Amino acid sequence: MSGHSKWATTKHKKAVIDAKRGKLFAKLVKNIEVAARTGGADPDGNPTLYDAIQKARKNSVPLDNIERAVKRGSGAEAGGADWQTIMYEGYGPNGVAVLIECLTDNRNRAASDVRTAMTRGGGTMADPGSVAYLFSRKGVVIVPKASTSEDEVLDAVLDAGAEEVNDLGEAFEVVSEASDLIAVRTALQTAGIDYDSAEASFLPSVMVPVDEDGARKLFKLIDGLDDSDDVQNVFANFDVSDEIMEAINE
Repeated sequence: MSGHSKWATTKHKKAVIDAKRGKLFAKLVKNIEVAARTGGADPDGNPTLYDAIQKARKNSVPLDNIERAVKRGSGAEAGGADWQTIMYEGYGPNGVAVLIECLTDNRNRAASDVRTAMTRGGGTMADPGSVAYLFSRKGVVIVPKASTSEDEVLDAVLDAGAEEVNDLGEAFEVVSEASDLIAVRTALQTAGIDYDSAEASFLPSVMVPVDEDGARKLFKLIDGLDDSDDVQNVFANFDVSDEIMEAINE
């Protein structure tokens, strides 16, 4: 699991400082809008909205953008879109399973974008259900190492339902059942431990080892998918060693 998680965390950090910052902001704002529409505009009574706002703030999304997204989603301001979640499934290089989560107001555009990106990146689309069974919906909290130790994290979250704590290098990943996510996040807050994000995610149950050539092809495919405004998240069951990650990131 760590190979994929490390990559996802590294990719996210890079997006904040490179040209993809605008796309990242747009996706974080979309999360806020959907959460507000689903559960209301009050973060104290809407944990999903609270976490969406927290993640946006940690990634330096301007407060004005956040507040307007809440208003659009809750109906207090015009302009909110009818976002729908659609999952697509496929295979990338080396037979890696790919799960693509879209949040879109145009199903046809989303489907076209995903198919085009998969084809260009050397991937293939798969029938619904043929890939999804390889993933489990989990709660994932990312805790920066600068603020705490692994023992402190473990002490805080074990009684709240956490299943494991993984070392991602610069951060810890706390994994739980999706239904225990709020309890785990709250336990960290109670213990005074800072966290970067808390959200439901899809984690792979079976990993596929990938060499450097395969990893480069796979990352290119995922970057192509991420370039679509409709693609919110890409999950894949690859495992890449730290050495290969370093070689690719140089």
